[in-house]
Amino acid sequence: MKTNIQEGIILIPDFSGFTEFVFNTKLYTGEYIVRQLLSTLIDVNDQYFEISEIEGDAILFYRYDENPSYQSISKMLWKMRSAFNRKIEELSKSLSTTIDLALKFIVHYGSFSQYNIGNFRKLYGKTIVEAHQLLKNGMAEKPSYALFSNSFLESSKNRESDFNKEPLRLPEVGVIHYFENVN
Repeated sequence: MKTNIQEGIILIPDFSGFTEFVFNTKLYTGEYIVRQLLSTLIDVNDQYFEISEIEGDAILFYRYDENPSYQSISKMLWKMRSAFNRKIEELSKSLSTTIDLALKFIVHYGSFSQYNIGNFRKLYGKTIVEAHQLLKNGMAEKPSYALFSNSFLESSKNRESDFNKEPLRLPEVGVIHYFENVN
């Protein structure tokens, strides 16, 4: 049996506040807003990452890369977050509503494989499960952050990021960079 195991980056942008948003927004309006926000993230990505799947409020991006760049990824996250926030402002104004969503990112690195089922490409491996587990963390104090796992940090080059603030270091997990000041 031939397997396609490679090293790569897993990036998951995820909306904070999504469950409340779904319960408090009309179906058509909510679907329109989420579609616009997800499309914005995909457009800003500019094909740097491949898309494995989109589930609700999250995109599973991946990129095979034996030498990931911390600096390149942090720049991409800032671009995504800025575009996301601009789109929220635009939609809030045009729809005369408050959109209480924020963006968090999980950046992980490791080995994974890929297989096809019909027209779908699925990723498989411990790295994928770990990235999803990192999404469900109770470590972040604010909703808008980027969590870089230890495996990504150990594999990346260009350690300087575009985050001005000192990160929250979690020895067993990695680091969390906040997009705003934490009070």
